[in-house]
Parts: sequence; structure tokens; C-alpha cells
Amino acid sequence: MRILIAQMNPTIGDLKGNTEKILRSIENGRKQGVDLVVFPEMALTGYPAEDFVLLPNFMESVAKHLERIVQASKDIGVIVGLPRYNPSTLEKECFNSAAMIVDQSLVDYVDKMLLPTYDVFDERRYFEPGNGVKIWSFKGECLGITICEDLWQHSGLIKTTYYRRDPIDELKKHHPTCLINLSASPYSLNKFKDRMDVCSKVANTLQCPLVLCNQVGGNDSLIFDGYSLYVTPKGLIHHAKGFGEDEFLVDLKKSATVIHVERNAIEDLYHALVLGVRDYFHKLGFKKGCLGLSGGIDSAVVACIAAEALGKENLLGISMPSRYTVEESKRDARLLAERLEIEFQEIPIDTPFICALDTLEPYFAGKQEDITEENLQARIRGILLMAFSNKFHLLVLSTGNKSELALGYSTLYGDMCGGLAVIGDVTKTNVYALARWINRKDEIIPQYTIDRPPSAELRPNQKDSDTLPPYDVIDLVLPAYVEDHRSPEWIAEHYQLDLNQVIDLVKKIHANEYKRRQAPPALRVSEKAFSVGRRFPIVQRWV
Repeated sequence: MRILIAQMNPTIGDLKGNTEKILRSIENGRKQGVDLVVFPEMALTGYPAEDFVLLPNFMESVAKHLERIVQASKDIGVIVGLPRYNPSTLEKECFNSAAMIVDQSLVDYVDKMLLPTYDVFDERRYFEPGNGVKIWSFKGECLGITICEDLWQHSGLIKTTYYRRDPIDELKKHHPTCLINLSASPYSLNKFKDRMDVCSKVANTLQCPLVLCNQVGGNDSLIFDGYSLYVTPKGLIHHAKGFGEDEFLVDLKKSATVIHVERNAIEDLYHALVLGVRDYFHKLGFKKGCLGLSGGIDSAVVACIAAEALGKENLLGISMPSRYTVEESKRDARLLAERLEIEFQEIPIDTPFICALDTLEPYFAGKQEDITEENLQARIRGILLMAFSNKFHLLVLSTGNKSELALGYSTLYGDMCGGLAVIGDVTKTNVYALARWINRKDEIIPQYTIDRPPSAELRPNQKDSDTLPPYDVIDLVLPAYVEDHRSPEWIAEHYQLDLNQVIDLVKKIHANEYKRRQAPPALRVSEKAFSVGRRFPIVQRWV
């Protein structure tokens, strides 16, 4: 059997556009003489469609567009992911399904059995679990068909739940000759390796080839990396490209050679962020963006990502120096803009800062300067960025990183303002790793920007280390507590850190929940992002 894997980038709710992509791939498969074309999970609607599947008119439109796909399937087989109504109407109204189509006939559905309801997933809100596995006899093959999570229980890699059944064990007794999996598996650091481990274990259990077709593209905070796979019990045979649409052919009758792939985690992180920015803009209908260029490492990395995602002609960098901004920062901001060839403006903020201080002076008389005056500068910069946003129809990119957002080292309505937090799920440690990767061939980010101690430059000779522990300490505590749910005591013992320091950091993480609730959405690139998939109350007394 010859199978075309159609790794596509759907837009949520764009049923017409998604259907047109599906029809094009079906035609491509027909021209190549394939027997079957396979699409990702929820390819027709985009994933996650969330509450759209609760709208009757939306689901009626899904059914109409599915009929277009059925009619386009003359002389060819198609497996496509979509939501469908639960005919029994027991409990949940919908299934997350794969439609099996052959020669203009809808043959059957396979319904997703394991519905993830943790982290970024909320499938039990919408879907009823499938009753059991199905085998499809087609073109001399015995095809097992599963949907995304149905693979993962068998691997033992799911950290947060354990299902009562294992679809792979249930399929084993049917002796499939090939397993097909429709996926919408979001990207996170090192996800390629995890997905490969899952597929290898399943292929070995079933002793048959496994074909996984994954969604690609950005949908809100989520990024889907693609990297669709063809795996046999011997190992990886082929993978689609990452972070872009792709198609590749699998011929089950031909002998295949195992390949070995090692992905560079920071390179993939960079491409994930570029894809996330590009799709966020384009799917929202924005073309151009702007950001504050401080001369610091965070804004430099965000500028590099945005310039590649949007095109240099669609990005404006604005330097807004104050009385505390050193000449090196102003120089590096301008130098970076020149190297990226993006539009650049320098707007000193001392005049509005003085005006604000003069306005407040009668009310602040007798009070020492403190964080109030520091935040005034950040908020003046936010006002200027939003003014450019309104006047020139630009989307503002926020430049705060995960380590800062975790501890509240950011200013509401100041540096937190914007439409998208590009590196809001990237630790400071990985921001530096990204900068080094960006500079791997040529110096794009000025070396002084990378080498200098980080500083907000809101008071004389300020450094982040004046009020924060070293970032290499913060970035040990942060994933251990936020992603792995380790206790402060475990973290302190495991990393040989001072327990009181760890407890203080944990308290700061919870105390600043109210700020993060008001932050722009952040592109999710870790196992647990602040912007999506993590739910803690603002008001609490646990820590």
C-alpha cells in the first residue's frame, strides 16, 4: 500500500480554507497513484477548536464540508480528523473522530478513546470517549487507526494521568499490519525525542509499521511542530520537516532503511517561536509588529525572531532611552536594528517622565523615590508603544521572559503590554542560548548585549542581581516547581540550594499570579507555560 502523509497547518474555524487544503492533498495523492491519504487530528476544524464544537451551526458546517471531502475521494482512500456528533447523545454531544472514506463513500468513523484533560488539553469538556478499537481492512492491509493520545498511554511517558485502558494493548490481539495515528501533538522542548520514543515502543509492541501524521502551525499560544513520522520495529524510516507543511510517501511494500536523527533543541526552539509569531499575526490578520528595543538580551532575541517571522520590512524597533540608559544600550539597540535592517526610531522619555514627576510631586511630597518612579518609566514606554500600535496598525510584541514573569520582575501596563509575549515561556538561560544560536555564524546581536549583566536600567547602575538571585538558580527552581511540581524541600536538597531562598522564590511565583493573568498570551514551548495549561488561584494561602 502507498500512503501519502499530508502534514497540514489548519486555521481554527476556517472550514472552507482547511477543506481546500485537504482537497489539494487528495489530488496530489491521486496524481502520485497512492492508495490512501492521511491527515492530522481535527484537520477539518483545526485543533483545539474548543467551544466552537458546542455551536450547532458550526457542527452543521463541519458535516457539509466533510461531504465535499467525501465527493473528492473518487478512486482513493482518505482518513481525516474532525469532530462529529455523538449519535447516542449520552453524556457528551461530540466525538473526536477519524473519518474513513473510500471512493466517494464514508465507510466508518474511529473515535478517540483517551481524552487528555490536563495541562493545555481539555477534551473531556467536549468529547465522549470512543468505545473501542477498530481494524480497517483496506487494499490487502489490516489497518489500526488511532488518534494522538491513544498512543501515549502505552509508552508510560504521560506524567499527569493514567488511563484505565490501553488502546495499543487492545489492538495487539487484532494483529494490524500497519498502525495509523492522526495527531495534533503540541511542541515543547525535546518533544521530537519523546514522540519518537512513544512511536518506537508502540511499533515494537505491535510488530508493524506506524505512520503518524501530525498537525503543524501556531494556534494562539500552542505551536505544533509537525515532524510526522514513519517508524517500524527496527526504527525511524522517515520524518516530515519540522515547523512547516509537508507531504511524504510511505510504501509499505518497499524495504526501508533506518535513519538516525538528533535534533538541536535550541534550533527547534527558535523555529518554533518563529512559527508561533508568524501564524499568530497572519491568522489574526496582522501584518506588521513593533517592540521596544532596550539594548538588552530579551528584546534583541525577540527582534531577531520577529524579523524572520514577519519580514524585516514589517517590524519597527523603538528605542526609548531614559536618564538611566547607558550609551552602550542606545548603541546596541541601533546596531541591532541596522543589522536586522528593520525600521528604527529613538524616542527619549525624559520629557514625559519629568512631566509625570512634576504632576505627582505635590502628592508624593516627603516620600522617597522607590519602585513607583521606576514603573513610571516602563509605563511611559508602554504608552508610546501602544500609540504606535494604534496609529500604524501594529501589533506590539512583549519582550519579558519566563524567569521574569515567574517572579513579577515586570511592570503591569508597562513592559508587559502587548498582543503577544514571544518569549514568555522561555527561561532567561534559554534566552541566552537562543542568542548564541542566532550568532552562530555572524554577530547579529551585539556581543556586548550578551556579555553585559542584565539590567532594567530604571535607576542608576541597576542590575537584576540587586533584587533577584542568579538566573542559573532561578532557572533550576522554576522548571522543578512549575513543570515537575517538586516541593521546595526536594528542590533545595536535589540542587543543593538554600531552602529559604527556594521558598522565597516559590512564594514570589504565586504572589505574582495576578500580574500574569493580565499579561498577553505567551507562546508555549515548555511542558508547563504560565499562559495556558497552568491554573492556580490568585488569592491563596498555601505558600
